[in-house]
Amino acid sequence: MIPVLFKIGPLEVGSFGVMMLLGFLIPGLLLKNELQRRGYPGEWAWDLIVWAAIGGIVGARLYFILEHVPDFLNDPLGMLFSRGGLSWFGGFILGAGAVLYKLKKLPAPTVEILDALAPLLLLGYAIGRIGCLLAGDGDYGPPTDLPWGMAFPHGVVPTDVPVHPTPLYETLMAGGLFFVLWSRRHRLSFRGEMLSLTLIAFGAERFIAEFWRLTPKFWGWMTVPQFFSLLTIAVGIIAFKEFKHRNVPQTQNTKGQP
Repeated sequence: MIPVLFKIGPLEVGSFGVMMLLGFLIPGLLLKNELQRRGYPGEWAWDLIVWAAIGGIVGARLYFILEHVPDFLNDPLGMLFSRGGLSWFGGFILGAGAVLYKLKKLPAPTVEILDALAPLLLLGYAIGRIGCLLAGDGDYGPPTDLPWGMAFPHGVVPTDVPVHPTPLYETLMAGGLFFVLWSRRHRLSFRGEMLSLTLIAFGAERFIAEFWRLTPKFWGWMTVPQFFSLLTIAVGIIAFKEFKHRNVPQTQNTKGQP
């Protein structure tokens, strides 16, 4: 594919880095508009995005290192500054923690802001997976003779054999789920509904995608990401029932637009 988009002298601009940047910027713009619609300052969006980006990137790298300790000990600098080597669940955990830390400092109901933010994680993830596809970073699946199979001879992790383009599958699934949830944001019944549904959607998307990835199995047919996906789904279901039980109406800030 196209791991390097262009060069400026010795500087290489990689497709993965560009798509990762867009995966934060585009959701940030939508979050700004959504916060303003709800009557909150749009500038909060960029504070949250910055915290999400820092926590997400650091967490994704740390989780990947923990999964590959021997490789890290052999080449610590190479692993720290490589183009690849990011783990989604590590980024999700630390990124979510960083956002929650920042939210606690904002004068607004934390759950309501999370409702505005949550589905945009799916959009950012979908955009980021386009970067994985362009870079050919090894997130693809097993060999296939299906018409849409792709080879990545110039990828970061090259292969001349047509394989399942799993990042494309994930972009389509995550992007589709985002549009479904985003279209519901005007019709929420209670605070926490969108957050809960997003957790369920995220878990389901990654659980399904793992069947077309080369992730090692740790328990029969199940991979570690599938285990965490089931936990994410369970947390989402429990959260949905709990928020619904509280039955706090989803309201708009009185200073904002209806």
